Amino acid sequence: MRSARHTRAHPVGRTYGRPYMRVLRPVLGAGAALLLMSCSPAGTAAHSPAAAASATGQPSAGHHVYVTNQLDNTVSVIDASTHKVVATVPAGTGPEGIAVTPDGKRAYVAGSESAKVSALDTRTKKIVATVPVGKKPTGVALSPDGSTLYVTNGGSNNVSVLDTRTNRVTATVPVGVSPVAVTVSHDGATAYVANSGSASVSRIDTRTHRAVGTLPAGRSPVGVAVTPDGQFIYVANETTARVSVISTRTGKVTATVPVGEGVFGVTLAPDGKKAYVAVLGPGNVKVIDTGSHRVTGTVNVGPPGTDPFNIAVTSHAVYVTDQGAGTLTVIDPKTLKVTATLALGNSPYGVAVASSGSATGAGPEAGSVSLTRTGGR
Repeated sequence: MRSARHTRAHPVGRTYGRPYMRVLRPVLGAGAALLLMSCSPAGTAAHSPAAAASATGQPSAGHHVYVTNQLDNTVSVIDASTHKVVATVPAGTGPEGIAVTPDGKRAYVAGSESAKVSALDTRTKKIVATVPVGKKPTGVALSPDGSTLYVTNGGSNNVSVLDTRTNRVTATVPVGVSPVAVTVSHDGATAYVANSGSASVSRIDTRTHRAVGTLPAGRSPVGVAVTPDGQFIYVANETTARVSVISTRTGKVTATVPVGEGVFGVTLAPDGKKAYVAVLGPGNVKVIDTGSHRVTGTVNVGPPGTDPFNIAVTSHAVYVTDQGAGTLTVIDPKTLKVTATLALGNSPYGVAVASSGSATGAGPEAGSVSLTRTGGR
């Protein structure tokens, strides 16, 4: 069994989610040792970061990746061009999901143990506001214009709607049991919420802030992502080792893709042609072709126990939090090769990117996981 830190309220089947909290286990084996050897003591990639950035066409200096360290109560701030950790910021208790506003000025962090969302000023790298929400907030997602934040409250079975201009909760929307992840359609009209305890996805009308229906999903849906055209959602079903593809028009499952045990985070490439899925059991990332709904690639990020958890994707890089290893893996989406592995804090959970290139993100984080850019989308 994996080192469980993500304490989902209603575990179903094999416990790859977060049913229990325990001390982070040591990273074992020669494979894990090699994984960590690829990082310098400061947490930078051992191979030349500049060369890696040049080879993969990564964003220029000034663009950052943000990762929550769940058991350290911190957020790591990483320079995307050099793969260096440039700051470590205290960020509430049990930080999980994170989202960055489109202008790059704020990062919002769900504090699962404090029942609050923290607003991080990305310039000063300080928390400038905390907002009480529901119990066990986990996933966060922003509207396309950054004016509204949606927060899944796994212990309250609802979603808090937060006005980012005032940092106040303006609505609370009842959803299913144990909501974990949330994502917002590219037109901003609909928010989709993965309810891990209800085997469903709730659909929220963002104009009225009301749940307007539920979509059937597989057992224990914990990750959700929506295609750029809004026609399909991809749902990670943790205990069935599959990703469900659901038509938003008909509300029916159109495909089921086997990916491996312990599937968790799922997100889509900016062009919508690929879906990336974190699979905890074998320690890899699966790549799904959204046209054929078939797995077309597998990237190993470490041995069992590395626990790849949440994913953020830009046109230049795929970022994967490795909860068991305490690292962030960077993958070139063109070659599907690992270009860097960075040592971070204890139990990296959510990941978000602020960059000048096209970007998408999801997770329970997904949710939990958000990805934005500082230019237009």
